[in-house]
Amino acid sequence: MFYDTSPYLKTLQGIRDDRAHAMVMLRPTEGKRLIAKAIMELEEVMRVMDKGWFVVSRGVTMAYVLDELGIHVDKQNATAGIVTAGRLASIIEEDRLGPWVFKDGQLSETPPDVALNQFSHTDVSIKGANAVDPEGHVGVLAAHPAGGTVGGIWPVLTARGAHWITPVSLERLIPSVLEASKYTGNYLHNYVMGSVAGFMPITTAKVVTEIQALERLTGVKAVHVASGGVAGSEGAVIMALEGDDETVRTAFELCESVKGEPDIDEARLLDYVREPVEASL
Repeated sequence: MFYDTSPYLKTLQGIRDDRAHAMVMLRPTEGKRLIAKAIMELEEVMRVMDKGWFVVSRGVTMAYVLDELGIHVDKQNATAGIVTAGRLASIIEEDRLGPWVFKDGQLSETPPDVALNQFSHTDVSIKGANAVDPEGHVGVLAAHPAGGTVGGIWPVLTARGAHWITPVSLERLIPSVLEASKYTGNYLHNYVMGSVAGFMPITTAKVVTEIQALERLTGVKAVHVASGGVAGSEGAVIMALEGDDETVRTAFELCESVKGEPDIDEARLLDYVREPVEASL
């Protein structure tokens, strides 16, 4: 496919010398922390934390959002499905934490399905993802044959026009969520490294990656320029920042402030991981 680069070239020609520039690198846990901070600054979330329903689904990234709310849970079992130890896996059911339901900013014991049934168009549900593409579509792996969490919340959120927010790191960037969905299914694969998993494509969520997080928190323009690394920097996201000097400096310092975010404790995590069911050949 031919891409017309002339608009981009014209933009480059228009860059003024007084613009400031920076390059930052965030490891996956650092990116999750940054994104979680931005989630709490979204207008939809601030409004619903004052009045309304706010449902936080299971997910490791969700645990970082809970941190920002002053609620600290073990990140390694704050999820159902998980990719770890070189395979697709899931947490032992009785050890899973969440979901978490908030009503008017207060943690509630209301079951998630009950809260969801009371949703209006102003209420908010957040759910992480396993994939995000350049179009802003996200994909969620689902071992449950009915789609798991996504299968439960998608009809209600979509039909009512409620807010679906997805925090997801650019470490999970793929070329096309819609194309990927054509080749997946938890009854499809003959061989699986770990547990079987389908793939749920979502096209209506408000996506918050490191780019949107930095834009929301500082106003800087961020561009994803590279990924990856070794010896502890696997999954790193490298971004170029641009803006006036104060904005770029603020964004750079914000990225510095999340450096050193601890990794998930692998030994503790594996205590909660269920042995996969053998896939039929």
